[in-house]
Amino acid sequence: MIWAGVAFGGLRETGYAWLLAIFPLLSIVFFVKGIALFKMAKGIPVSTSETDKAEQKRIGKWFGITFGAEALGIFIGINLVVNLGYPELTLPVMALVVGLHFYPMAKIFKRSVDYYLATFSTLFALCSIVFTLRKMMPANYILAFLGIGLAVTTSCYGLYMARQATKWSNN
Repeated sequence: MIWAGVAFGGLRETGYAWLLAIFPLLSIVFFVKGIALFKMAKGIPVSTSETDKAEQKRIGKWFGITFGAEALGIFIGINLVVNLGYPELTLPVMALVVGLHFYPMAKIFKRSVDYYLATFSTLFALCSIVFTLRKMMPANYILAFLGIGLAVTTSCYGLYMARQATKWSNN
């Protein structure tokens, strides 16, 4: 929803902003699927083997480190571009850090889909940085490009996860 909001900021003065309505609808689907997954998880016995406990501890540790690094990266990145006189790069730099944080997630969770999410998010962010620095299009179009790119990318990820949840619930 955040990236759809960024896209709306770029499209609000055009006749195309209504096209973004799909993203709140997808958010509702993801929310409902998430609730169903939590309910389903209550019926699954918790593994007590030492191997599983160690794996859960490893995942939790690296998940926390990755999100801490992401928050720090966003903080440093935004301060850097603002202090260098490029405040218009705030959202593209934030998107870049968000995209990059999915690379370690692929390894942590052993999911190849995270590599796709990371790559496409990072590419949209890098293109937005280049478009901004070279003034290749108006700022609102760059916001629309960035927002739509990341909204579509993260929505595809959400659809993948919803599909996985459906597979798990059918087994």
